Amino acid sequence: MDVDGVFSGGGIKGFALLGAYEVLEEKGISFNRLAGTSAGAIMAAFIAAGYTSKEILKIMHETKISVFLDQKKTFIPFPISKWLCLYWRMGLYQGKALEEWIREKLADKGVYTFSDLPKGKLKLIASDLSAGKLLVLPDDLEGLGIPKETFPIARAVRMSCGLPFFFEPVKLRSLSGKSIIVDGGVLSNFPIWLFDEDKGKKKRPIIGIKLSYKAEEQPKREIKNALSLFEALFSTMKDVHDARYISRRHEKNIIFIPLEDGLTTEFTLSGQKKDALIETGRMRAKEFLKKWTY
Repeated sequence: MDVDGVFSGGGIKGFALLGAYEVLEEKGISFNRLAGTSAGAIMAAFIAAGYTSKEILKIMHETKISVFLDQKKTFIPFPISKWLCLYWRMGLYQGKALEEWIREKLADKGVYTFSDLPKGKLKLIASDLSAGKLLVLPDDLEGLGIPKETFPIARAVRMSCGLPFFFEPVKLRSLSGKSIIVDGGVLSNFPIWLFDEDKGKKKRPIIGIKLSYKAEEQPKREIKNALSLFEALFSTMKDVHDARYISRRHEKNIIFIPLEDGLTTEFTLSGQKKDALIETGRMRAKEFLKKWTY
């Protein structure tokens, strides 16, 4: 069965997306169009390029994700340099290693730019802080005077994954000047609305995979200090746009995967924790399919 798929952001918790994808694939569900934000952008791009769940699983087990923490080389001790990087470069890590890894994996499937995919196959979300607006990639690149067909998918994924203050933002030069681009989750962490523009009967069902509780099941956050305040602030900011959009009509098409807070940037995640996240995704997808009607 063909569906349109939407994958939410969630940082390292994105391993759970892989478990859910594996179950859907085993049930004969394939994705015609894909959309994603942040970790979901990586998953959507890999699937669009033709990767199976087993291939992605193999890649993720072989990849030491801590290599993505590419600090700027400096003679200054890290405890000092990290604050300088935060102030001047607006991120602890460059993000270049992540982008290069994505580029290499997509190249293995012969995919480099959006022109290598069917038109409309893949849509990714990023946030343009300079203009104060959400970007749908590649569509909104034209408004910046940038050819969308030849834009590298790896760069678009990197833009969507630019967690503020953690990775340096992407500085995108266009006809209108320089734009500072960060994680799409700042404005839309779960862009299921992208495929809801069709009027009347839809061509195919939509299945979304969201790394969160259902709204009515969301536990109250305990805010005890400045760090937990920031985490709660960012989580609320990420989810409020999409939470207003998701209705009962959409909920029946969404695999909700509730996961503990605090895992988002845990790039030293053990193999055991990776497997646990993947298994949680599998379990939730199986529960979803028992009830899903289309």
